[in-house]
Amino acid sequence: MTDATSPLETPVDDLSYEEARDQLVGIVARLEAGSATLEESLGLWERGEELAARCQALLDGARDRIAAARGVDEDDADAGIVGVAATDDED
Repeated sequence: MTDATSPLETPVDDLSYEEARDQLVGIVARLEAGSATLEESLGLWERGEELAARCQALLDGARDRIAAARGVDEDDADAGIVGVAATDDED
């Protein structure tokens, strides 16, 4: 990112997880402050939605990479996250 580009103008797909998360936190703070105009608030909301989707996609990708490295299929990976292991006798 160059100094001439505002962080909110950087394409969402170019942001790392941490950059997207930090921008999202900033947007939430601005919206909660209530100082933005309606038009600004709508723009912030739309950017926030894009940032949230970017964060989720990056988290999903990380989970998939971990599951692949462990040799675990997706259902087992989800069960491990919540601490519940699937059993064969459950219907």
